Amino acid sequence: MSSGGKKRALVTGGAGFLGSHLCERLLAEGYSVICMDNLRTGSLDNVAHLKDSDFEYVDHDVTTHIGVAGGLDEIYHFASPASPVDFERIPIPILKVGALGTYNSLGLARTKGARLMLASTSEVYGDPLVHPQREDYWGNVNPIGIRGVYDEAKRYAEAITMAYRRHHDVDTRIVRIFNTYGPRMRPDDGRMIPNFTTQALSGAPLTLYGDGSQTRSVQYADDLVEGVFRLMHGEEWRPVNIGNPTEYTVKEVAALILELSGSRSEISYKPLPQDDPKQRCPDITRARQSLGWEPRTPAREGLEATISWFKQRVGRVETPAGP
Repeated sequence: MSSGGKKRALVTGGAGFLGSHLCERLLAEGYSVICMDNLRTGSLDNVAHLKDSDFEYVDHDVTTHIGVAGGLDEIYHFASPASPVDFERIPIPILKVGALGTYNSLGLARTKGARLMLASTSEVYGDPLVHPQREDYWGNVNPIGIRGVYDEAKRYAEAITMAYRRHHDVDTRIVRIFNTYGPRMRPDDGRMIPNFTTQALSGAPLTLYGDGSQTRSVQYADDLVEGVFRLMHGEEWRPVNIGNPTEYTVKEVAALILELSGSRSEISYKPLPQDDPKQRCPDITRARQSLGWEPRTPAREGLEATISWFKQRVGRVETPAGP
């Protein structure tokens, strides 16, 4: 613990979309928080409002040795580019943070006697042949495809996390995060909701890949953080899906964003990218039973808050005059 008797936590990737929400929650819970990031995909803007609290930012690449002075109670390893646009742009750094970054984080946890949470992903299931996806499903991943750099980095990260648990008795947790959205997503993130939102607000056509019938389950960031917090402080050490089991077609999400944003953008269809999953939906039985958790934020409410945040950065689309 820190000198003031507070619990002390390290969040790698803490200046990213999810990491910043997690830092915020930990501070609200009375933690002393170290945010570690190299800003490859994160931004100091995401944590600027936290600077006057018990919060420390450390500029560091976790693929190199991690040193932290003093005690640590918890480590949340959330560092990793996670957007499809990054898979082709920076594939080697993604693989390195999944392998070396996880290795270094586990080594730090072992040294400090800290509990470590690995932020894994629904991408470990690949383009699933089982629906919805349970944690005991091993997945359908193309290891040499474009998406493989992220999928396999996370699968390896899970493997080394379990090896450290078994061989070095490191106290670990693994959260498999399903599609999450909310304020602080990058406008150029490349995922469905930020894409649709920025396009709608700028008046550009909304880009749908395939025919729009593929399904996604989307959860709001606050719900994800609640699940992460409960998992870290519970007894469940096996991987746990944290996601929303309610499915929407991509076309339905596009229509809802058009409605909520007041945009008159049209829809443009493009071919489906390689290995893009047709369905992605979590079975959250384990989260319900072990954590008493399920998502609470309705899609309309979460999307309204997200669109409002993006409006401040993208600018509101001018609604064309009526006929």
